[in-house]
Amino acid sequence: METLQRTANRGSISTGPYQIDNSIKLEVDNNEWLYRDAPTAGNRKTFTLSLWLKRAVLGHTPAGGDEYIAGQGSNARYHFAGDTVRFMFESGSTELESSRVLRDPSAWYHIVLAVDTSQGTAANRVKLYINGVQEAWNNTEYPSLNQESDWMNTNDLYIGTKWASNSAGDGDNDLSGYLSEVVLLDGTAASPTSFGEVDDDSGIWIPIDVSGLTFGSQGFYLNFSNASSSGEDFSGNDNDLLDSNLSSADHSTDSPTNNFCTANPVAIGTSNLFQFTEGGTVCKRITADQWDFFTTTMPVNKGKWYGEFKAGAGPVMVGIGSLSYFEGIAQSSHTGAGMATNSGVAYYGADGKRWVDGTEAAYGATFGTSDIISIAMDLDNDNVYFAKNGTWQNSGDPTSGATGTGALSTDPAGDYFVMTMNMLYNPTTHFMNYGGYTTISISSAASDGNGYGTFEYAPPSGFYSLCTKNLAEYG
Repeated sequence: METLQRTANRGSISTGPYQIDNSIKLEVDNNEWLYRDAPTAGNRKTFTLSLWLKRAVLGHTPAGGDEYIAGQGSNARYHFAGDTVRFMFESGSTELESSRVLRDPSAWYHIVLAVDTSQGTAANRVKLYINGVQEAWNNTEYPSLNQESDWMNTNDLYIGTKWASNSAGDGDNDLSGYLSEVVLLDGTAASPTSFGEVDDDSGIWIPIDVSGLTFGSQGFYLNFSNASSSGEDFSGNDNDLLDSNLSSADHSTDSPTNNFCTANPVAIGTSNLFQFTEGGTVCKRITADQWDFFTTTMPVNKGKWYGEFKAGAGPVMVGIGSLSYFEGIAQSSHTGAGMATNSGVAYYGADGKRWVDGTEAAYGATFGTSDIISIAMDLDNDNVYFAKNGTWQNSGDPTSGATGTGALSTDPAGDYFVMTMNMLYNPTTHFMNYGGYTTISISSAASDGNGYGTFEYAPPSGFYSLCTKNLAEYG
């Protein structure tokens, strides 16, 4: 498993010596980014940018075509070209492009870009590391010896979008996903071991404490622990970044040391029917008159799990389904009955009925746009429970264990289940809360028994949010 985990870090499953509690969610539709206003020039030959990134949204191309990690001036570019990473050193250079793609929406990637043009070997002047491993570039357009870049100059430095003018971000090339532990080192080309290490127990690349690094005069360290000031610099330099359209509501507990479940933009029934936004917690159906589904990033086959869902307008089913169902379903089966076959269980908002193994029956109340639906998934006893606004339907009691009071039962037959799976019909927007981040208005801020997740309703005793800390203990 080590190779897989180093390639696509799905979060540390061990407690580890260093924990990250926060991240920031960026959304292209909201023009959300960070920027350093009129900085003093730093070392334009030698610098390092390190960050942790979770690409929760794929396939939603910004108006400008590319999602930008950073930009400073018109020719200092660091961005995705589809799913590969590109870097432009200065106006006279050709973009370097990585040879691998990054399109795992369940992964926290650690990406380090280290530049040092004093190196005699051209290939050593710009290095890219992903999860501690140096990545190859597809071309050899390296800067010349001791060349100065368009980076670290006096133009505004942007994180999460492309530079457009010295007073504004681009707005059309914004990054969508989560950022954590953003570090800029001025005057140092650091190796990835300055920021992370291999966990001895799991083989996963995990973060380490970076507070003691030498940041240089223009370096900074963003840990997003101050919800009222997203760009606060904790390096000691006070090189704070300003924010565009960010607030405390954009801070998340989804982090490289506790990775939360989100919607999966890769595992969907039919391409181009959905648009995922807000860190993989909002789904917009963009095609009418057709049933379809999407799944999530964390399949499970044991344990007790909790999540919440808020529907938009139009018919919608919310529930769980087996992995074999998602792998084998045909487009013609994307119906109410087809959804709930092969170990699927669903709750239909339009009539309050439940679907189990393709059969419908009376179950609970109808639900609509103002209602929050809770799902308690007991895979130790093969039972599923749904609540509407905190009231468990069918007089259900998720804590009843093997008794299964009011439960909808299903036989997993060794299959993994995915939570939450939604069937949408009309073009509308739906909202999910798996605990790490949500745009659903939360008034109670309830957490599970381990203190993880932020929900409107308290998870039943013994039920947990889907995150890597909980999966390591119960999954």
